[in-house]
Parts: sequence; C-alpha cells; structure tokens
Amino acid sequence: MLTFLPVQIVFSLFLLFAASRVWLRLKDGSLTLTGFFFWFGLFILAIIGVFKPELTSIVALKLGINRGSDAVIYASILLLFYLIFRTNVLLENLRHDLTKLVRTIALTPLKKK
Repeated sequence: MLTFLPVQIVFSLFLLFAASRVWLRLKDGSLTLTGFFFWFGLFILAIIGVFKPELTSIVALKLGINRGSDAVIYASILLLFYLIFRTNVLLENLRHDLTKLVRTIALTPLKKK
C-alpha cells in the first residue's frame, strides 16, 4: 500500500493547481505554446520529484552534488536568477517603447477643433 507524507500531498496539490493555471493561461491566450510546455513540464518534473525523491539524488550524483535536495535548490536558484534577468530585459524594453511613444505623442501637433 502506498503511503504519502503530508508534505508530498501538500506539494503535489499545489503543483497540480499551478499546472492547471498554466493550462488556463494557454486556453485564454495569455501564454504561448512554448511558455506552456516550459511551465507545464517544470511542474510535472516537480511532481515527479515530490513522489520519487530518489530520482533527484540520482541526478544530483551525476552532477557531482551529494544530495538531491541540494540539486533542487541549486536548480531553483539558477532558474530564479534567469527569470529575474528576463523580467528586467522585458521591463527595459517596455520602458524604451514607452519613451518612444511619449516622444511621438509630444511632438505631434494638436488638431484644432
């Protein structure tokens, strides 16, 4: 009989909820297919890691890391740094586009009524 730890149940419920949100964002058009595969795949891998933690240890040992939990933490930190970088690039592009738009509007002569 399978028995699960409470933490496994809580984490898996959260990850299933997150995966369902990814599916809904794809359906409403606010997420691209590439984004869907990235996030959905990430959440599925996390669910696998929750129920089969020994797999994270195998991957960790292949990477030269002693514990699977350490490998998960390192990968999470790397992913967060990358996502912060991408967000900063996006914000900078938006700032640049907004500046161009404001300049264009400011230099456009007003129409008299």
